[in-house]
Amino acid sequence: MNQKVPIPLPHGITLTIKREDLLHPHISGNKFRKLKYNILEAKQQSKAALLTFGGAYSNHIAAAAAAGKEYGFATIGIIRGDELVDKIGDNPTLSFAEGCGMRFKFISREEYRRKTEPEFLEALQAEFGDCYILPEGGTNALAVKGCEEILTEDDAQFTHICLAVGTGGTISGVINSAAENQQVIGFPALKNAGLWDDIRTFATNQNWQLAEAYHFGGYGKVTAELVAFINDFYDKTRIPLDPVYTGKMVFGVIDLINQGFFPEGAKILLIHTGGLQGTEGMNRLLMKKNLPILKTLSDD
Repeated sequence: MNQKVPIPLPHGITLTIKREDLLHPHISGNKFRKLKYNILEAKQQSKAALLTFGGAYSNHIAAAAAAGKEYGFATIGIIRGDELVDKIGDNPTLSFAEGCGMRFKFISREEYRRKTEPEFLEALQAEFGDCYILPEGGTNALAVKGCEEILTEDDAQFTHICLAVGTGGTISGVINSAAENQQVIGFPALKNAGLWDDIRTFATNQNWQLAEAYHFGGYGKVTAELVAFINDFYDKTRIPLDPVYTGKMVFGVIDLINQGFFPEGAKILLIHTGGLQGTEGMNRLLMKKNLPILKTLSDD
């Protein structure tokens, strides 16, 4: 669903947001797109379980657990940080995933770096059985195929497509399906010098760029300025943004508009990639740091 963003902008520029966050109550946004064809492939291969990787607040972990419950798969989450083993109840994301039936294996950050090594994956298969393995963040060729379906014929009117970037799978799919006259701009949510190459692995077109100045210090880093922006945006539009991905992207887009980056009359489509499940966990962290917290739908 596309929704006009009702805030005044200079130079005849308009903003519209694609509410991918509304696709599913728990398999939200780009995670729905990334999992679609992987779930079909897992069924085709007659796999009984999905095994995947993520951090304590991972949108992907939550979505994979929900997908397993909905589509009849057992799920195993390989979680970064062995110190979390006895803290599941304190973490909304892990508690939700556990409630969906996901089993966890907590490993050290050092061991987690081996998550793509064949020997490490073989050891996991030996431990948990013949699982369908999804990479961290869910990005693979089938995930990109799913993300190619984000844009529709109705989106041909837009001159610019803007979205947050994590592992690069979602933007790759959007790049592949965007028209030649559309510019795709990605806003990385983390510092990753190899991100350009990661995107080129899957993206077939050249009409894209990255705006790398809006990660707010790195993955999962949130400042009082960003919280204030997200809350103000919600007050004006009634559209909730997550603080790790889409909130940073929308902040960046409006900042670039004010800098004169976009041409007069630009029609900008923002992709809301979901991730709202992480807001509760982020607010707990913000409160511990005595920082302002994010408004949520429950505050209305």
